[in-house]
Amino acid sequence: MCSTGSNTELQPTTSDPALLLELKTRRPPSLLDLAGCETWSVDFSPDGAWFAWSMGHGIVWVVAWPLDSEEGQDGETDRADKSFSCGHPVWGLAFGPKPPRSTTVAPPTIPSKGKSSLFLATGLENGVIKVWNVLTGNAVFDLHGHEGVVRNLVFPRNGTLTLISSSRDKTLRIWDLAHKGKKVQVLSGHKDWISCCCVSSDCSMIASVGRFDRMVCLWSLRSYTFMRNLTGTNKKLCLLSSCDFSPDGAVLATAAFSGSSWWIDLWDPYTAEKLATLA
Repeated sequence: MCSTGSNTELQPTTSDPALLLELKTRRPPSLLDLAGCETWSVDFSPDGAWFAWSMGHGIVWVVAWPLDSEEGQDGETDRADKSFSCGHPVWGLAFGPKPPRSTTVAPPTIPSKGKSSLFLATGLENGVIKVWNVLTGNAVFDLHGHEGVVRNLVFPRNGTLTLISSSRDKTLRIWDLAHKGKKVQVLSGHKDWISCCCVSSDCSMIASVGRFDRMVCLWSLRSYTFMRNLTGTNKKLCLLSSCDFSPDGAVLATAAFSGSSWWIDLWDPYTAEKLATLA
């Protein structure tokens, strides 16, 4: 998806049986294929009711999912498509807070005059993180501190208003949105751009990968300290691009590439043992 515009079109296709549909937007021909129109990040809301993607030129589009869904059960939720103009290219985005997997407790919300909120955090090229109220379409507040592109954002799955961000400024930041981001922990240790970060299912660990320093770092989300660096990538001249924990948190997968080749390393995050390499 690589587009900019204001109206969503559903483009069914039959050429590839594995492809269900494409989301495209109407955009001026003058913007087609220009730098800045790339889609860098997408995300589903925790309940699967919304889908968001960065469309380029500082625009994030949010659509109700599935696309033919009607208004909410209470008849009050606005299910219309929404666009958020962030003013700068959007490199990362994430819905939150994410409720715990094993409970049905409603997630906490930032105290406000309105009702319970679903938030969308957007990481911008200028280092700012803008937090939006999806249901109202309003910007809630900005988070300042990063000095480079905010490449990745993630809410831990424990129902808290905690947001973790990773940036090209070589740091991760842990924001407390319940206090509007005024309480923040900074994790330093990477020697170059951080490509991606993720959180274990028990919310005890953060993993991060450095694009050029080839570091796979594990951090404690409880004490905000560095735990260990996983070493042993197949090639010295490679770029690390992403990481993710398995649903049970027992395995960490990291993706890397070099030239035209790519591979995925599987790690035991508790012993630092490399379990397998998928190439």
